[in-house]
Order: sequence, then structure tokens, then C-alpha cells
Amino acid sequence: MLTRNLKNFQKLSALPYFTVPQLAAQLGLGGRSAGVFASRYAKAGILLKLKNNYYAVAQRWQTTTEPELLGVANILQVPSYISLTTALAFYEITTQVQQGFFESACLKKTVRYEAAGVVFNYYKLSKARYFDFVKKDGVFIATPEKAFLDCVYLFSFGKYRPDFGSMDLTRLDTTRLKKLMRGYPAKTVKIARKLCKI
Repeated sequence: MLTRNLKNFQKLSALPYFTVPQLAAQLGLGGRSAGVFASRYAKAGILLKLKNNYYAVAQRWQTTTEPELLGVANILQVPSYISLTTALAFYEITTQVQQGFFESACLKKTVRYEAAGVVFNYYKLSKARYFDFVKKDGVFIATPEKAFLDCVYLFSFGKYRPDFGSMDLTRLDTTRLKKLMRGYPAKTVKIARKLCKI
């Protein structure tokens, strides 16, 4: 039974993740049956549960690339964008590379997901702070200046502890940064200006 069903979702095995509705469509099951199927296979160690209704094939997950994991980070909480130290490492502005650790800004709630040693952290921002991100290779990610400002903003309220010493802040566009800082709390602006010497 297990072997026969596994052959039916070979296409899903090629994906970094899939949803229960996708599984249902692939196997020709109802939504409830697909959920039971996914849960059973997760308990058997064949599937890996990422969050409710999101799964990956456990063996495939071990070879998931960093670009694919950035994409997974975008979908585990929607809307969200890659930011903070993860984005700064992507832009090579920090030497602090976080293997298997991905940080995002989001609108809904601060939350953490972990799947087989890979951690996805989400930090809630208000709608007024949720802006200045772009889409690169299908992934929503903050601009370098916004990623830095997200770090400073959360740090200024004791919600994040970045390693500013590992950052090459001379690579930031200070003119752009000054524009982005408009409307931010005074203590956030003060820290950002001091760090960037502007």
C-alpha cells in the first residue's frame, strides 16, 4: 500500500514543499482523506510536516537548496518577505551567515517554524513598516536598506539582537536609507544614524 501510493506522487517529490490540496489532486483523494494520508506518512517518516497543510518529502527536504528554502519561507506565512540578517547575508552586507536559519518580516504574527533542523522565524511589523521589498527569482526580499532598518527597528524595541559588528554598512545607500527612516520612531532613527555615521 505504502509503496503503491508513493509512486503516485513522484511529481510532488520533485517539489521543495506541497499542500494537502495538491496531494489530494495528485492522488485523487478527498481533502479529508488526503489530510489523513499526509499525517500517516509524516508519522512514518516519509513526509515532513512544515506547518498545517504544508508538507515536504523527507528525503527531498535533505537536499533542498537555499534559494528553495527562501521560497518556502515566503509561503509558510503569507504575506511575508525575507529580511533582517538573512537578507543582509543574501546581499553580502554581513559576514554572519545563518545556516538553516531564515528570518522574515510579516504582518500577521511573530512565530517560529522548525522542520528537520531548518528554522523559519517571522517578526510581525505594522502595516506602516511593511514596505520596500522586491521580488528576486520568485522570492520576496527586503531591499538592503530596509533589511538593515528592520534590524534596527526591532533592536530599538528589544525584540531582535543583530550583530551590527559583522555588517559592512558602507555598502548601504545612505540617501535611500534616510528616506526610508522618515516616520520611524526617534530612537530607531538615532541608532541607525549612529551606526551608519550619517
